[in-house]
Formats: sequence, structure tokens, C-alpha cells
Amino acid sequence: MGAIQNKVVGPVSEELTLVQAAKRGDDSAFEELVRRYDRNVFRIAQHITQNREDAEDVVQEAFLKAYGNLKQFQEQSKFYTWLVRIAVNEALMKLRRRKPERTVSLDEDIKTEDDSLPREIADWSPNPEQQYTQAELREILSKTIQGLPPGFRTVFVLRDVEGLSTEETAAALELSVPAVKSRLLRARLQLRERLGRYFQRRESGNGKDGTKSGEVKTGDAPNGDGNQ
Repeated sequence: MGAIQNKVVGPVSEELTLVQAAKRGDDSAFEELVRRYDRNVFRIAQHITQNREDAEDVVQEAFLKAYGNLKQFQEQSKFYTWLVRIAVNEALMKLRRRKPERTVSLDEDIKTEDDSLPREIADWSPNPEQQYTQAELREILSKTIQGLPPGFRTVFVLRDVEGLSTEETAAALELSVPAVKSRLLRARLQLRERLGRYFQRRESGNGKDGTKSGEVKTGDAPNGDGNQ
């Protein structure tokens, strides 16, 4: 699927000024781009690979590829979106080399019965904000995100964790906007279900499924969605 690029209009952004300077051979300009985005790229890579060393390799490889192919960047989308696309591809390649089993193809649209998708997933029960600290919630959410299938996890991280728009996420993953919306919906539904089960176990404390208090069981994809 071809890349989705949104034409940049209006005044030249500071980011684009740095990119144009780097294209002219100003290495300090590219170093500034690295400083701006290396942490963001690392977070994305770590969410996908779930391994710190692999994530560090992804960051290095992504910036090296971006630098080597900088003249091919057409300046029709944000440099960050282009960089994220490179990083996601590198991270998914690491996953494919590590896991021989089937993973989600980001070039494959997910079909839905219709085009109407809810804008929000609400009504989390029980209400975790009233019972747990923010630090504990972040840890619980992070572990639960790791249990999502790679294709869903990647879309969720870019859209809901890193704050890219739907269009930017589609451009970064070379997906259609409806495919991004569909994957995001499914990711949110799976997270809601997994977190709901987790909080219920915490409240009951019965440990019937063998999960200890304070432990998130991440390997159980609901109802066969894990390979879609």
C-alpha cells in the first residue's frame, strides 16, 4: 500500500527547517532532530519489541536509515511521521526474526461489518482511578498493552500513547485510515476486557486462575483475535 502523505502548507516549520539544513550537510541540524525524537522512538520501539536492547538497536538503526535516506524524504509529511514509519518497520522486523509464528501484517486491512465505529470506549468498571495510584495504573496498563497482538499494540501505542493523529498513524504504518480506526477499536476493546478481568481478580483476591495479586496475565488473547 502506498504511503499516505499530507501536504505541508503554510509557514515552514522549525522541524522542516532542520530537515532542510540537514539535507544541505549540516550534521548539527540532524543531531537536533535526534535529540528531539530519540526518546519517542525508543518508547515506540520498546512497546513493539518488549525488549530494551532491541529497542535501543531499533532507535540506532532508524536514525541511521533516516540519515542515509534523508534526500528521499519529500517533505510532504512531518519528518517525525516518516521517522516513526522507519522505526516501526525496524521493530517489526526484529519481532519477525525472533518469533517464527504468524504475526499481524500491517499491510493487511481488517474488515469490519460496517464503517461506523464508536469514537470512545468508556464505562470502565470498577473505576481504577478511585482505587489505585497513578504509578500503579501506569505499570498495570503497560503490562496489559504488552499482551496485545503486535498489529493492535502498534496502532494503540502510536495513537493513544504517543498522541499521533489517526492520519499520522495511518501514514506511519502505511495503512488506510479505516484500518487504523478498526485496529484501534479492537485494541481498546481488548484492553478494556483484559483490564476489567485484572481489576476483578484484584478485588476478589481468589486467585482462581493462578494469577497472584499484583500480577497481570498478558498471554491470553480473547476469542481468537490475537492472530487477526
